Amino acid sequence: MAQSVSAFQAAYITIEVLIALVSVPGNILVIWAVRMNQALQDATFSFIVSLAVADVAVGALVIPLAILINIGPQTEFYTCLMVACPVLILTESSILALLAIAVDRYLRVKIPLSYKNVVTPKRAALAIACCWIVSLLVGLTPMFGWNNLNKMRTQEANASHTPFVIRCQFENVISMEYMVYFNFFIWVLPPLLLMLIIYLEVFNLIRKQLNKKVSSNSSEPQKYYGKELKIAKSLALVLFLFALSWLPLHTLNCITLFCPSCRTPSILTYIAIFLTHGNSAMNPIVYAFRIKKFRTTFLQIWHQYICCETDKNVNNLDNTELGNWPVERAGTVPDVPYNDLQKTL
Repeated sequence: MAQSVSAFQAAYITIEVLIALVSVPGNILVIWAVRMNQALQDATFSFIVSLAVADVAVGALVIPLAILINIGPQTEFYTCLMVACPVLILTESSILALLAIAVDRYLRVKIPLSYKNVVTPKRAALAIACCWIVSLLVGLTPMFGWNNLNKMRTQEANASHTPFVIRCQFENVISMEYMVYFNFFIWVLPPLLLMLIIYLEVFNLIRKQLNKKVSSNSSEPQKYYGKELKIAKSLALVLFLFALSWLPLHTLNCITLFCPSCRTPSILTYIAIFLTHGNSAMNPIVYAFRIKKFRTTFLQIWHQYICCETDKNVNNLDNTELGNWPVERAGTVPDVPYNDLQKTL
């Protein structure tokens, strides 16, 4: 029998759809920009593409499934479990992509001379593949047995092994012990703390370089580390927004597990869910406002492909931010990292 949708559920569905309508096109635009602009095709931005792919999947897959779970149809237990697991996979993928970005920024400022020899395209691709494999293992752990099947059978006084039909809701199938002890305490909180330490060290290294007494002919290193500081701040903001979006929901999960008698207002749960899904729409906005190469490429895509206007500067995207310095001084800069300036931002 079809289930009626309340006015509150209709409002919830409307907000979720709006988030998806911002998230999917915005992150597709990020992927498009990296593919279109040669200056964005390095290790850092390949990790950003991985993050954008996860965010597209949140808008295109997780949000529709979340709406389905909110309605709560009657389904077989493992069918509902399969509906609940994608959000776990994509959350972990986003966290590991953010961690890879943080490590990449650290290597850029710690070993600038040998960075390109250490972080090769093949190694970056391997790191991305490892991130997704680990995310699949972490997110699919409930499918391997750490779930609420036995608990639900006990509550329903149904000990048979026939297909078990339940009302499909996240908390009915996903174990809160898994969410807190395994997902949050091992795979969310430690990576976030590690990223915080990495970015603090990145800022410390950059400021040390910028505060050095420089000679008259060392403006290029200053420019290099100045650019690194700017992009590190932008990517640290992405990390901050991710933590701000996901920690409230994990905090509510901890309250549910450690204080079973505590009643959490449903409105707080819905706000926490909106924050987690809304985070998938935030990153393209951050890139547009904070990273000029992204902003320039977004505008180029808009004018050339959306408005069908001819832009004479279509072939000049790589040098929009740094002028003609790398071209004019080609062959005169001895150190590798300063030749890579045009791919830094």
